[in-house]
Amino acid sequence: MDNVSVQKEHKGISSAHIAFIAMFSTLAGILYILNFSIPFAFPGFLEFKLSDIPILIGSFTLGPLSGAAITVVEILIKLVIKGTSTMFVGELSDLVTSCAFAVTAGIIYKKHRTFKGALAAMAIGSASLICVALVFNRVVLVPFYVRVFFGGNWTPLIQMMKPLFPSCTRETFYTFYLWVSVLPFNLLRCTVAVIVTLLVYKRISRLINSVNRKIYGKPDRNVKTEKRINTAFIITAATVLVLLTVFALLRFFVFD
Repeated sequence: MDNVSVQKEHKGISSAHIAFIAMFSTLAGILYILNFSIPFAFPGFLEFKLSDIPILIGSFTLGPLSGAAITVVEILIKLVIKGTSTMFVGELSDLVTSCAFAVTAGIIYKKHRTFKGALAAMAIGSASLICVALVFNRVVLVPFYVRVFFGGNWTPLIQMMKPLFPSCTRETFYTFYLWVSVLPFNLLRCTVAVIVTLLVYKRISRLINSVNRKIYGKPDRNVKTEKRINTAFIITAATVLVLLTVFALLRFFVFD
């Protein structure tokens, strides 16, 4: 892994930094929309997220706060385009688990920018995601779906588990769902993100550092003009974020 921090190249929020966040967010949003299930291995309502890949890479190259920002924007993009079928609870779950993974890994890697540090960061981030997913599913998701969508009736949810686990009952539901479904599902999710990140991170990090050097490494650059550009980018980014939030809410309350 690269030992050079992008943030050390240029302190503070810059136009280039915002541009890279937007790029990673757009890619993550597209991948998030393309979530898919693996019905032969896991219950069909567990959808696989490849969007963790750009979030993790963004958290490593731009910092953990940027990783959190990418997660928020990708979810807003999905809500604007597809809306929500879970009254935002599914999206909240994805927000919490993705941040537990990428932000945790980003914080650790920011302090230990070595290959071993990256491996440790991703391992701890993966463990954090899995623990959060298990707790969130047990405490929030399943009780919410049973109460709100099924009127307190467990039968529909158990029937969704039957194709893979014929002996699943109300008493054994959490055993099959949490430990045989959620845990390996999220372990696979993290493993895919880690492998891809290890393969492409260094090239992307070098590209970002190269862009930063070209923009901010010029001795004759106009600092006042640069500040104006950065301010304009920040205002534009904040405006886009507000608009995405408004459109996501309108999609849910007006158009759905």
